[in-house]
Amino acid sequence: MFDAYLKSIGQLSDPAVRRVAWLSIGVAVAVFAALWTAIGAVLANTAFFEHVWLEWAVDALGGVATLVLTWLLFPGAISAVVGVLLERVAVAVEARHYPHLTPVSGVSTLAGVVSALRFLAVVVVVNLGLIVFLFLPPVFPFVFYGANGYLLSREYFELVALRRTDRDTARSLRRAHRGTLFATGVIAAFALTVPVVNLLAPVVVTAAMVHLFETWRANGGGA
Repeated sequence: MFDAYLKSIGQLSDPAVRRVAWLSIGVAVAVFAALWTAIGAVLANTAFFEHVWLEWAVDALGGVATLVLTWLLFPGAISAVVGVLLERVAVAVEARHYPHLTPVSGVSTLAGVVSALRFLAVVVVVNLGLIVFLFLPPVFPFVFYGANGYLLSREYFELVALRRTDRDTARSLRRAHRGTLFATGVIAAFALTVPVVNLLAPVVVTAAMVHLFETWRANGGGA
């Protein structure tokens, strides 16, 4: 797992990966701004309480609430949006490290958009449900990174695996290596919440998943 991440970081100098990285940075900034604006507008224009003093308190804390919600939703949102660009990263990794592989047609743009929207919906629902754990500070980091680590590991792995194999084989591989995959996802979730690092995280995680998938497939698949 760590070797896969090191190889991925090392390939950031690759021109093909670097182009996607710059696109990823631009998209990440745009997604953060969009989330901040949308969440701020909802909080400012929604009456949550009938009592004036409670509503005043919510409005006064609006900036903090907006920041917290944006931070919570950003990892899934950026992964969903950037997902349609990451085919290029997978191709670049295969070209350098696995030149024996034949080209793949890749996922169609429509299928990629549908998958991204579905994943985004799941992430939003799950993370909104996690808000209650903010009132349990010692527990929240474990729940947040655990839930998002699982979701991100599954999404990124399928993004890579389904380019080369069928869904049943991908599922078998995922189950056979669930522990490593979960740990990889937790690292990804953490990276996506660290300022600056989160701008490049989707590219690095995608490349790491290519290395993991090819290693596991070469070692006998999910058998």
